Amino acid sequence: MIIRYFGAAQAAAGIGEETLDLPNGSTLGELLRLLAERHAVPASSGAPELATVINRSSFLVNELAARDRAMKLIDADTIDILPPFAGG
Repeated sequence: MIIRYFGAAQAAAGIGEETLDLPNGSTLGELLRLLAERHAVPASSGAPELATVINRSSFLVNELAARDRAMKLIDADTIDILPPFAGG
C-alpha cells in the first residue's frame, strides 16, 4: 500500500511517500502504530514525533475520510496522513 505524508507528518517521517506490504485485513490502527514505530526519532533531534502528529491527524483511505481505526485495509489502498493545517 502507498502511504502519503503531508505537512508535519512529512516532517516527522522524513519522507513524503512510502510503499509498505501489509497483510490484507490489517487495520488502519495497526498501520498507524507500525508507522509511528518505524519513524520514531530521538527526542534530541528536534523533529516532531510521528506518533504525536498521527494522534492529531485525519486520514484518507483511497481519497475518502477514514475515522475508524478498526477499518480493514488491503494492499492496493492509498493512505494519506493529514495533520491539522493552519491558515485560512
